[in-house]
Amino acid sequence: MSVPQLNDEHRGEEILTVLDTAFGELLAADPAAFRVKFRKMAASAFAFYRGTACLFYHDLAAGNAGPDGGATYGGPYLDERTSRVWIHGDLHAENFGTYMDSNGRLVFNVNDFDEAYVGPFTWDLKRFAASVALIGYAKALSDEQIGELVAVYATAYRERVHALATGAKSDEVPPFTLDTAQGPLLDALRDARSLTRFGLLDSMTEIRDFERRFAPGGGAVELDAATRYKVLAAFDGYLETLPDASLARPDSYRVKDVVGRRGIGIGSAGLPSYNILLEGHSDALENDVVIYIKQAQTPAVSRHITDQAIRGYFQHEGHRTVISQRALQAHADPWLGWTELDGSGQLVAEVSPYAVDLDWSDIDDPEEIALVVADLGRATATMHAAADDTSGESLVPFSTERAIDAAIAADEDSLVPLLVDFAHGYGARARADHQTFLDLFRNGRIPGL
Repeated sequence: MSVPQLNDEHRGEEILTVLDTAFGELLAADPAAFRVKFRKMAASAFAFYRGTACLFYHDLAAGNAGPDGGATYGGPYLDERTSRVWIHGDLHAENFGTYMDSNGRLVFNVNDFDEAYVGPFTWDLKRFAASVALIGYAKALSDEQIGELVAVYATAYRERVHALATGAKSDEVPPFTLDTAQGPLLDALRDARSLTRFGLLDSMTEIRDFERRFAPGGGAVELDAATRYKVLAAFDGYLETLPDASLARPDSYRVKDVVGRRGIGIGSAGLPSYNILLEGHSDALENDVVIYIKQAQTPAVSRHITDQAIRGYFQHEGHRTVISQRALQAHADPWLGWTELDGSGQLVAEVSPYAVDLDWSDIDDPEEIALVVADLGRATATMHAAADDTSGESLVPFSTERAIDAAIAADEDSLVPLLVDFAHGYGARARADHQTFLDLFRNGRIPGL
């Protein structure tokens, strides 16, 4: 049987090159994990888009994503300040959800900061806009409806940035909580509130000899003595990176058990990780805490930002991930920290009992989708505004909301059409790329698989 020709052979080779640059070493070390990752990406154009931030930024930098290309300076709304804003780096419609903040409050906000870096604020807006186009297409919305949704997002972002830049009081721009959220965001918060720490512990652990331990199976891997020693040494290093207020009592960091895990998700394929079971804030077994140590990855954005002052600011990728999340997310996870293991930077955080991602499967009515994307636009603006001269970090030493507000004000009417045009154009490209990727994968064209 003859192998069918790819629709675009040149684009196929380009995709292979970008994937090899981003994932080549990890894929060679763990091909099985990447077969799982790539099959998940094959499921839909949106899943492919989620797993290929590397391709998205390659296209921006190469000018493959619209007439303005990916110029760091001189592009629309970009100047010396708005080109070096702390950004999420992988801002798509599914990277939002709930968490319990350090004040004990359930909040709906942006999540998953593995790709966070410093760069042009418009890159976040464009990545989100294209994700709206992909979700809208999958829900059989017309191009006009998709354009309207992107316009709603852009307008909500613009209004919130302006409000923050002009000194809006906190009650005028409240976070999304059980008291202020509505629609699917409130549903997610209520779902999170129904979860319990005991439920999480029950799913991962068991009681043996009157003490809690990790249960065998379920992806847990027993460690040999040497590896366990290295992980515990890394844990000791992590404790030094925690804020003083994180540990309620000295016993809070008593280790009860350690297991290995192998990441096989879309974003964590091939990355070794470990779970550590800790004593909680009391002797009660239901207060125990599970944290994870995960090797941090090189963010896709960083391959296209040449400013050495940015690159040199971070000790390693674990440090970069944590510092970025703390800057972008007000009242972040109190267990959030970093360490090193086998010479690689590691991200450390709690396996939260209260994490619920925004579920798009039942959000189908265009009016309801519009309400959601408006809220996500506000959340994006608040995130960009958080990481500036008030974040405690010196990397972005100016008010980002005022810089972004001034840049948009200089060409108020072009933001919406810019993002709508980009969403349509890159959404179509991502759908075509997904088909090309499918052909490459199923015909054995991806080296190492």
